[in-house]
Amino acid sequence: MVASEMVPFAKTGGLADVVSSLSAELARAGHDVRVVMPRYGWMDLAPFRATVALQPMGVPMGGTQEWCAVHKAVAKENITVYFVEFGLYFNRWGLYHGQGMDDYRDNGRRYGFLCRAALQLCMDLKFRPDIVHAHDWQTALAPAYLGISLKNEPFFARTGSVLTIHNIAYQGYYPKFDYDYLGLGWENFTPGIFESYNQINLLKGGIHYAQVVTTVSPGYAREIHQPVHGMGLSPFIARKGTNFLGILNGVDYALWSPERDPHIGCKFSAGDLRGKRVCKRILQRKFGLELDNHVALIGSIGRFAQQKGFDLVMQSIEKMLSTMPMQFIMLGAGEQDQEKFFKSLPDRFPGKAGSFIGFSNDLAHAIEAGCDLFLMPSRFEPCGLTQLYALRYGTLPVVRATGGLSDTVINYNQKNGEGTGFTFNDPTPEALHGTVGWAMETYYDRPDHFQKMMERAMRQDFSLKTTVKRYEEAYLRALEKKLTPPQS
Repeated sequence: MVASEMVPFAKTGGLADVVSSLSAELARAGHDVRVVMPRYGWMDLAPFRATVALQPMGVPMGGTQEWCAVHKAVAKENITVYFVEFGLYFNRWGLYHGQGMDDYRDNGRRYGFLCRAALQLCMDLKFRPDIVHAHDWQTALAPAYLGISLKNEPFFARTGSVLTIHNIAYQGYYPKFDYDYLGLGWENFTPGIFESYNQINLLKGGIHYAQVVTTVSPGYAREIHQPVHGMGLSPFIARKGTNFLGILNGVDYALWSPERDPHIGCKFSAGDLRGKRVCKRILQRKFGLELDNHVALIGSIGRFAQQKGFDLVMQSIEKMLSTMPMQFIMLGAGEQDQEKFFKSLPDRFPGKAGSFIGFSNDLAHAIEAGCDLFLMPSRFEPCGLTQLYALRYGTLPVVRATGGLSDTVINYNQKNGEGTGFTFNDPTPEALHGTVGWAMETYYDRPDHFQKMMERAMRQDFSLKTTVKRYEEAYLRALEKKLTPPQS
């Protein structure tokens, strides 16, 4: 695995969770998994007993040789994680951008270097991988290097590559004057491979060179085939044919299960929901809400960005809190106008609204466990993990029917009580308000339906075992493609 982030070392979003949980489950299935990621300057590796793996290590970059160090530590399931230390690129405030939220101008160089360093590390350690699995634009150049500068390297003669797209909206557009440094060959700087509007598009090049490309849900795979959702890359996705796959992300139930969760105040299960009521009371107390077991409590967790649709919540939540018997909790951070709005909400609706600006793992678990409903109004959502966590904790999702949310949340059928949540189609405040109202009506007027839905949601299986089987199929397909001579 080559990745820019991984729990518990560095995280900005779901990518870090997926790299960690997928690696662990692959290891449980008997695979030897190694992860390569940057050593960011603020990292404290002492708790992980990190040691030096290589120092120095030379990395050839477009006619120059960069020198770095590599540290290693052991994560869960005895997975070795290698950290590439190169202060010029990785000793910075944030992973991808500074405090002003502007991308680092040299991100193309930074993550191109990481990809080439990961492959050099394999050679120097004599660890010959069957598969190099890259994640998103940050590491999309790993398959490209295998297909360009290392194409004839005997060490990688039997190494296939897989690229997973976690979010096609982020493609890694960077200036072409970095192209020489990346060493990708100007013959590849074409609209069909790396060039986009006279810039480098890292993800597009990775799609071209990876033997197999995957994305994180079947629904999102269908969507990004369409120009309206493919963000300019749908023709290149289509060219992969059967070598483009939608594989639904899975959940590590060792970390996200109410029966064993150490972060919640009381354990519970689908067969015994009494502990969930205790978690609700604890959560209300944490956020200064009125202590009421009977009021509907809605929670939401996420990044304040247009994709996530929290601006729709901004336009509708005040009306909801004013007219519906409900409480609301928000945990998130991002765009400043949204941070300011949700931060002020508890003062305007004391006892009915709570918020925490930032991220807290403990609070995330508490919200998933203690709420009755979970709000996820994404404009698009490749897969989503928080709705999967919510299902496991019997917290019924209210989601927009898009991407992975459509794949994982079954809309409530009012006639027979079937379903595991509530969905809406239009990304509008009116649709969001109406669907929350429908969920409220079900909660108060059809409690038998609501409880059966909770129990059904908790019994859904989105475990990583199924995910790993699909990735094993993808890996075998990539190897077969790598080892099959091209037809003349």
